[in-house]
Formats: sequence, C-alpha cells, structure tokens
Amino acid sequence: MASRINTNFTLIPNQKCRRSNRRSSYFSNTLGSDSQPLSTLGSFKALPLEIFQIILRYLPVKDISMLSMVSKTVSQQIINYISTSSGSKRLLLQDFHNLELPGRRQDSAILEHYKSLGLLFKRCTLLLPTKERLKYIHKILTEVSCFKFNGCPAPMQCLGLPCYGMFLQTLTAGWDELECHRVFNFLCELTNLSRKMQTVVCSKPGSARKLELRIRLFCRSVLLDHWTHRSDSAFWLTRLLRPWPMVNQARLLYIIFGPISPQDGQVVWQKMVEGPTDESSLKGLADAIKLLYDTGTKEWTADDIISLVDELSVVPREWLLENNARLLILSGNNICFTFMASKAVNGRAIELARLIVFLALVCEKELYCMNWAVKMMQKVCNVFSTPLEKINFLQSVANAFACIIMEMLQSVMSGDHNEDDRSFLNLFHLVHAQADFHKEVLYLTMNILST
Repeated sequence: MASRINTNFTLIPNQKCRRSNRRSSYFSNTLGSDSQPLSTLGSFKALPLEIFQIILRYLPVKDISMLSMVSKTVSQQIINYISTSSGSKRLLLQDFHNLELPGRRQDSAILEHYKSLGLLFKRCTLLLPTKERLKYIHKILTEVSCFKFNGCPAPMQCLGLPCYGMFLQTLTAGWDELECHRVFNFLCELTNLSRKMQTVVCSKPGSARKLELRIRLFCRSVLLDHWTHRSDSAFWLTRLLRPWPMVNQARLLYIIFGPISPQDGQVVWQKMVEGPTDESSLKGLADAIKLLYDTGTKEWTADDIISLVDELSVVPREWLLENNARLLILSGNNICFTFMASKAVNGRAIELARLIVFLALVCEKELYCMNWAVKMMQKVCNVFSTPLEKINFLQSVANAFACIIMEMLQSVMSGDHNEDDRSFLNLFHLVHAQADFHKEVLYLTMNILST
C-alpha cells in the first residue's frame, strides 16, 4: 500500500538516529515514573501535574491531540494521563449498545470520537517503533471487551468493532506497506485469526455459523470498511485472502461479502443455488472482485480474478447460471468480458452460449439495455480465431435460447402451484428477452449492411 501525505499528523524531520536509542529513552519516559523534565512544558511548567490533568479533562479529544504536538514532554504528560484510570475512563467510551438516539446519531458520534482518539494515539506515539507502538496501544485498549474478537455477546447490535476499525484506520493512515504488514500480523497473532479462518474454510459450509459471523464482522468492521482510498481496502483484503489456496479464497470471499440473513446476520450458503437472487445479495461480492481487479495491484493478475470468480460460482455448490450472469454484470464490463473470453479461448463455447442467454435474461428482468448484451456477444465472438468457430458459436447461442425456453416450459408444466407461478414468470421474461435480444441483433446487422 503506497504511502500518502496526511495533513492530520506532523512530519518527522529527515534526521538519522539510532532507532534503538530513541525507543528506549522515549518508551521508558512514557511508561516510567511521573517525574518529567519541565523545560519544554512552556506555560504549563508552573502547574502541578494534577492540575494539568484536570485541564485535559475539559479539552475535546481533538484539542488534546493538537496539544500533544507542542513538545515531546507535553506528549509524555498526555500519555501518562491516558494511562490513568480517570483518563482511560474518559477517553475509552464504551457506550456501544446504546442505540436510543434517532437517525443513528449515536453511531456517528462515537465513531467520530474514536477517529479523533486514533489521531491522538498516532501523534502521542509518533517516535516509537511500530512494534512498540502496537504493544502500548493494545495495552491501553485491552480493557475494552467489545474490541476483542469474541468480546461482545451481541456483536450484531454492537458498535465496538466499527469503532476499533475507525481507530486503527486513523492510526495507520499514511503508514507504508511494511508497517501495515506488521499491523496485520500483530492483529492476526492477537486474535488467532488465521486459525479461525482455517477452521471455517476446512469445514462444511454453515457448520460453524457463529464463527463465520465473527470472522465476517471482524474483517469488515476492523480491516475493510473504513478506508477512503480503494487501494487501501485492496491491500487489507489481499492480506486476508492471499495466504490461502484459490478454493479457500473463494470461500472466505463468500463469508466476508456474501448474502446474510436479515434476522441473525449469518451467512446464507444456499442463496445462489436454490433460485434466482437479487442485486443486493451479490453487490458485496461484485464490489470486492472489482476492488481487486481495478486497483492494479501486482499481487492480482487478470487470470487470478477469473479463477477466483470461477471458484466462487461453485460455493457451496454450482450456482444457477442466472446468478452467475448477474454477478458478472455487477462486476463490470472488463471482468465480464475477460471471464467470457477465457471460456472462448478454452473451447467452452456451449457453456458460453448458455451464459449469453442468462445475461440477456438478467438485462430483461432488471431493465438493463439489451444492446449491451448483444455488444458483449459480438466482442466475445471476435475472440474466436476462425470464421467457422464464430459461426458455430452464434449457432450455439441460438440453440441455447431454444433449449432453455424448453427447459423452463417443462418446469412450468410439471411444477406445483407456487413453483408454477415463479417458473411461468421466469419463462415470460425469457421469451421477452429472446425477442429483445434478436431485435438488437437485427438492428446491429442492418446498421452494418447500411454502411
């Protein structure tokens, strides 16, 4: 993850000094006795320490953060205040379950508080090495039970993990990749995240539902959801996925971004298998795939993304082709074309033709422009190298329309009353999709002939 200039913290002069020396002196002063050198306290040197800490009680967190940049000594005094019981009680708000205020104003207020607190800790620990920084911050935050992986008994109604994520995002903003790798490794070691992920990816889908939910909430709330820049989100998502084989990456992606039950928030594994789904169930997965594809990181090639989509389409079993088509449409033109071109190159023309039919069906259902589906078919057709291959592919598309219509008709004729209504509606949409699709083909043909 590339470093960025962040105007919310001070820049360090480009001076060379031994990191071990500055760590030992600063850290011992920070965590040592209350006696502090007063030469850099300015006007505060006349105040007893107790009065200085009383003043801090009345300052907003943002003002304390600004004050910490006055001098190293003032920063140490503030660190000592944070370490006191009164300081930690005042700064570490734990009202994560009080949702009484209307319009989610409570949510934004406490999130903003932890954003400011992250900036305060960033400035106060500025001179510490990353490892010591993280140890000290963990020592302060460890008393907040809702920041722990399994700390809250009601995680779906808790703002603890989102606040922890906002705090960490502010703390690490502008850090270089090496430091962020250390943060990720520290969190994994602290929460035993890798072992927990191994448990869910190696188990039968849905057999550890509570653990799946905890992993989803921790990854989304702490590591992924608060970043402003897409490249940052891609960095943290890559750290989560890359250690695993592709089949496990697909499983983790479904756990973190897949559809969930509105009642208990648990992952719905059969959603893509049992019937056509809606856009909201696939949007999270599509956005994650686009994130990895569009950010241009060297860790993900186009082939990696195609393989990931392929593996995802059989989690936990093979998806309905309509859901596949919907995911590709939501993932954007580039991913959709690359995925389909891969099938064309590998000689999977019949499978590709059926996918074209369901792209047209989704366009019909969602009122998307059918011309897009025709143009996509034309673009994919050009991937085939010989005229005969192109003709065979177009013939396969026509045959696929006929076959799928017959399959749906048989489903209508053999189904029960409720199933019959759904199947008939699907057949109705497909017939209209075929008519609209061929109309666009005729328009395209006439335009070619007229020129």
